[in-house]
Amino acid sequence: MFINKLVKTAILLVCSLGLSSAALAASEAADFTLKSSTGDNLRLQELRGNIVLINFWASWCGPCRTELPYLDDLYLEFKDLGFTVLAVNIDEDSSKAAVLLNDMPVSFPVVYDPDGTVSKLYDVQAMPTTVFIDRNGYQRLLHPGYKSGDEVKYRKIVKALIRE
Repeated sequence: MFINKLVKTAILLVCSLGLSSAALAASEAADFTLKSSTGDNLRLQELRGNIVLINFWASWCGPCRTELPYLDDLYLEFKDLGFTVLAVNIDEDSSKAAVLLNDMPVSFPVVYDPDGTVSKLYDVQAMPTTVFIDRNGYQRLLHPGYKSGDEVKYRKIVKALIRE
């Protein structure tokens, strides 16, 4: 029953957002633990029960810099409804990310994946890459890249997942 609802929602997302069905996934999201910008470890599994947008980004990535403020707005709009953003920085030297975040602060958690272990788990092939995970811990969408207007699609996806 749950899987049927998951599939129906996935089809709805694909059709309503014009997304490729290849971008959709209905598998359990790979768990990971990474060090955060606060120095604490953050584990994805601890966010179960929330809708999680994981955004893989790098300080050298122009589209990432454009997208981060939109993600912060999205986070601030929906955080009280059980939504969070988890920014996974892939720079080998996390101090580069810290410099960028000093100039462009965000409200959501930032974690570091300097050796690319988590990026490999999620088959990240482009910067940025955004992954949506539902409240039950299932990966629902993998969206590579960013172009103007994607934030509108993200908002629709978040709203659909909140309504589930």
